[in-house]
Amino acid sequence: MALNLRAVRSGAGSGVAAAMAMSGMRLLTTELGLVDEVPPRAIMRQKTPVVFGILPTEHHQAAVEIAHWAYGGVGGGAFGLMPRRLRRHRWAGPAYGLFVWAVFEALLAPALGLEQARRARPVERLMFALDHVFYGLLVARAH
Repeated sequence: MALNLRAVRSGAGSGVAAAMAMSGMRLLTTELGLVDEVPPRAIMRQKTPVVFGILPTEHHQAAVEIAHWAYGGVGGGAFGLMPRRLRRHRWAGPAYGLFVWAVFEALLAPALGLEQARRARPVERLMFALDHVFYGLLVARAH
């Protein structure tokens, strides 16, 4: 099977747009007190403090958003690598979004030693699962 660059590009573009939409959801859930700290901010604060040290405080949120959008683009591009028959399935997007979230929660957050990985956060995890379902729905719409 040949690599479908068009599907990868389309997926990457929709991944960036979906991550942007997630940012809005995360602002809402954070402001409502359902989420303490979103993962991209936690990663930058805990694992790349140099970035926060170099940037003026008023640009921290912009750096977090750009990192999240880039990660969303990579994830969307990876969705485009899936066989077309899987991408077109009605549940492919939500399942993919949940898969991305589960990989972060189960593997990446503990591997990075994030504080959140060591705490029970059922409501926060539910909010992240829901926004990843939303992410997957948006990514899949491009296919």
